[in-house]
Amino acid sequence: MAASLPSWIDDGTRHVWRPYAQMKTAAPPLPVVRTHGSRIELADGRSLVDGVASWWTACHGYNHPAIADAVRRQLDTMPHVMFGGLTHEPAARLAQRLCTLLGPGFDRVFYTDSGSVAVEVAMKMAVQYWLNQGDRRRTRFLAFRGGYHGDTFGTMAVCDPDEGMHSLFRGLLTQHVMAPLPRDEPTMAQLDAIVQEHADELAGILVEPLVQGAGGMLMHPPGVLRRLRELADRHGLLLIYDEIFTGFGRTGTMFAFEQADARPDIITLSKALTGGTLPLAATVASQGVFEGFWSDDPSHALMHGPTFMGNALACAAAHASLDLFEQEPRLAQVAALSAALEAGLAPCRDLPWVRDVRILGAIGVVELAPPFDRDALRARLIEAGVWVRPFGNIVYLTPAFTISDEDLALLLAAVRNAVCDLHPARSHDR
Repeated sequence: MAASLPSWIDDGTRHVWRPYAQMKTAAPPLPVVRTHGSRIELADGRSLVDGVASWWTACHGYNHPAIADAVRRQLDTMPHVMFGGLTHEPAARLAQRLCTLLGPGFDRVFYTDSGSVAVEVAMKMAVQYWLNQGDRRRTRFLAFRGGYHGDTFGTMAVCDPDEGMHSLFRGLLTQHVMAPLPRDEPTMAQLDAIVQEHADELAGILVEPLVQGAGGMLMHPPGVLRRLRELADRHGLLLIYDEIFTGFGRTGTMFAFEQADARPDIITLSKALTGGTLPLAATVASQGVFEGFWSDDPSHALMHGPTFMGNALACAAAHASLDLFEQEPRLAQVAALSAALEAGLAPCRDLPWVRDVRILGAIGVVELAPPFDRDALRARLIEAGVWVRPFGNIVYLTPAFTISDEDLALLLAAVRNAVCDLHPARSHDR
């Protein structure tokens, strides 16, 4: 006889407003009771391999004891104090550590609670940088089609205006300058012309380096970042990298920009910063940007301050996560994972309804040709024992860097079979 499910599943979830779901028609959420390694344990006893590391955050896997112990120790000392007028060692040392890790040109860390807000702060910094110099024209940003930077009103305005999830709000958002991300000389020339036309009103250029994540896992070569750096320098613009998704090893280097040797003026970090345990984000700026706010005039201060800014528990988790990158072979694991994703997903390239298979670091993407039933595909993957959340026309994998060989093999087989099942005439590799 099947065990009865806990009452909270029905009693509580009927009051929850779920993310990214038309709740009238969507399948109910899966109730999770515990996690470990790369596994999600459900209330009904099923165990799923998490193929997306909880929206790309749990890079060390779930429940890593080093992070858990660090948070427990910090909890006994000080869980949180306001950051307005106060400071504490975990936040101070983490700021120093992040700047050292990022390297020359990164000097000041502004803490927030989420990736969206970190990008909002970066945009606010860039605009006020010019306002503090008396230039009130530079209030817009150059952003790119296929991009995604968050769900708040400021960040919605720099997401893809047509294909993105925020097109409903078109007309209510600030109108920024949108361009195709240049991938060759003709599109680079097109971008040059766009920037030339709008340079006097631009505060900066905003881009996701190497991978446009939630916009479709669209990848571009490192040379694009070098050209954007040149373009920003030519027109005196601030260059902002949104590394919320790509930071902390996901693309094969600690930070994606390292593959291009093209440093930004401002960078945003979150997601894997705490190893998927507590909300924390950072907007890190160069000393040159910071000096635009260094003044005797109170109005030149950056008037922003989230309530839980610099939360001590989250900073302790971030320290422990960074320790793991130093003490364990994370980037070597990413390289091995990249090779496994390439080999495991390669058979999908032979399917006529697959448009593309692309791999970068610990990111594997199968792009499908519509139409197909996304809900049925997700259900098929759950039935196979994995948690993968397709969106748009892609199935993507961003597993923990520490996933076991057995769980990775199960994950890859499940994706191959599910993609193959989109056409009943094809044989399966069960």
